[in-house]
Amino acid sequence: MTFTDPIYSKARRDDSDRSSVPHDADLRHHRTIAVNRLQAALARLSYRSIIAFGYVLMLAPVAMILVMSFFQDEIVSFPPSGLTFHWYANAFSRSEFARGFLVSAQVALAAMIIGVPLGTAAALALSRSSIAGKGAINTLLLGPLIVPGIVAGTALYLFYLRIENALDRDVVGTFAGLIAAHVLLTIPWTVRVVTASLQGLDRAAEEAAANLGARPWTVFRRITLPMLRPGIVAASMFSFIQSFENLELTLLLVGPGKTTLPVAMLNYLEFRMDPTLAAVATVQIVIVAALMLITDKFVKLSRIV
Repeated sequence: MTFTDPIYSKARRDDSDRSSVPHDADLRHHRTIAVNRLQAALARLSYRSIIAFGYVLMLAPVAMILVMSFFQDEIVSFPPSGLTFHWYANAFSRSEFARGFLVSAQVALAAMIIGVPLGTAAALALSRSSIAGKGAINTLLLGPLIVPGIVAGTALYLFYLRIENALDRDVVGTFAGLIAAHVLLTIPWTVRVVTASLQGLDRAAEEAAANLGARPWTVFRRITLPMLRPGIVAASMFSFIQSFENLELTLLLVGPGKTTLPVAMLNYLEFRMDPTLAAVATVQIVIVAALMLITDKFVKLSRIV
């Protein structure tokens, strides 16, 4: 017969209970770590899924246009009966697309040449001066990015009609009217990009030059402007592309012989639905991509925008 001391047994139970407390705490700690890791993994997966979905939304239409431009069938169907370059030949042979491309390039170049200096000056004034109402002025300058293009185009059309009635001169359907409208597109992009470049500049070199007696114009010309060159180049590129591809603002302002490429494509779509437009759009995509790559090679867009 085994004799068990009650006091000894109670002591052993107490020791066992005390030893189980840290064990339970460790289990809860490990469980919490596992749950946190699972939540972090799910968050990363959700974030990556959203990013991937966004890329699909952006790139799928572009990929579809590229593929459709080689379809042999006039009426698009899947799968296509064959592949051809016929629609590219048709696009290059049509005079309305050639004229539209030339008009778009001329208007975009002129708007860029006028708008980028104005936008750069506005960005410098807003960033480096203490003028009153800077917030309101900045909002006004960025307004064309907020207002829908068709609304802005309608407002400009009505404004141009008033000018025509007052001056008895044509404004709608002229190069001057188109360029003035597209300058409104280039200024906001220039203000945004150049302002971002100014915020990233180290002003030590400018202050050192000023302390050594350099005049403000000399400091701007020799130091500030060279440091801003990447931002100005990027703003010029964005402005040109935005002007070249704009449809909404331009739609009501074109005239005979002054039709831009996007409007010419829309006019073509009214009477025909074949892959010719996909071929024209593909050429535009290639041109824009080439401009982006060339600009990025020299100014590193990721550092500016």
